[in-house]
Amino acid sequence: MRMNYFVVGTNDMNAAARFYDSLFEDSGLNRIAPSDRMTYWLGEDFAFAIARPFDEKPATNGNGTMVGFSLGTAEAVSRLHDRAIELGGTCEGLPGQRGPRFSAYVRDLDGNKLCFSD
Repeated sequence: MRMNYFVVGTNDMNAAARFYDSLFEDSGLNRIAPSDRMTYWLGEDFAFAIARPFDEKPATNGNGTMVGFSLGTAEAVSRLHDRAIELGGTCEGLPGQRGPRFSAYVRDLDGNKLCFSD
């Protein structure tokens, strides 16, 4: 078994799409927007998406919920962390060695927590 997608909620689809378009611009992910409620960035064997909640209530971030992106190198981790901050994200942990992985943490514009690791 393997995970095939991860979705985070947003209350501002346009702002969130701009944030992730810019964050993922050099990732090779393909963006599709099948509806005005969801936008996906597709990789070879996974998808990441932003969505306005189906129940039409405000999106909230989960306490303890986080999505992790494996980037391959410490340099890529630092670069993407810096880019997320430039785009208006907030730092949740500067790039550095944490156990066996070099990692960094940010929150997106809606407060969703992201981890970048080597």
